[in-house]
Amino acid sequence: MRIARPILLVSTPIGVIFGLREAWRLAGPKLALLMAAMLTVVSLLVWWTVRRIRQERAHEQARLERKANEG
Repeated sequence: MRIARPILLVSTPIGVIFGLREAWRLAGPKLALLMAAMLTVVSLLVWWTVRRIRQERAHEQARLERKANEG
């Protein structure tokens, strides 16, 4: 995991850019823009989910701390 994470963090954006460039080259700007829109929507949904999980975890942690301080 020590090596895999940096490799994935570097290779994934390069692969996405390469894929968008190939879509533009093979099918023109319509497909590339459609793919970019799809990537944007998926990225926003992932961000939204991670944000919600972090909020719920923080609320649960605060609730447990209040409960520990009261008892």
